[in-house]
Amino acid sequence: MNKLNLLYWICTGLLALLMTLSSVPNVLSDPEAVAFFQHLGYPAYLLPFLGVAKLLGVVAILVPGFPRLREWAYAGFAFDLSGALYSFIAVGDPPSMWLPLLVGLSLVATSYFLNRRKRSKPASLAANAPLPAYS
Repeated sequence: MNKLNLLYWICTGLLALLMTLSSVPNVLSDPEAVAFFQHLGYPAYLLPFLGVAKLLGVVAILVPGFPRLREWAYAGFAFDLSGALYSFIAVGDPPSMWLPLLVGLSLVATSYFLNRRKRSKPASLAANAPLPAYS
């Protein structure tokens, strides 16, 4: 396994872990998650929806063979985390509360960038390959 692949799977694994761990309380409508969600000004009925969406996004980034679906999952994670960051800042939560969201956003960006790089690498190698000789 080359360095690019290893770095991609480390970042993607951490991203998948982060999103899975944040989705479980949402899916279960944990009382602490409901209270926190209401602190941000959102209705509790959105919690299970967001939790399931995050779990589906994790599946989409881990299962090979669906590049367009993976792109949508990365976009969804970016929207989720940036919306959460904005909400934390808007209600006046201190940076210690929203700093982990920046870590999540950096994992999304790094995993996305490495995924794009990993997918384009074989194409660039093929472009540099010599043309076949025709007789």
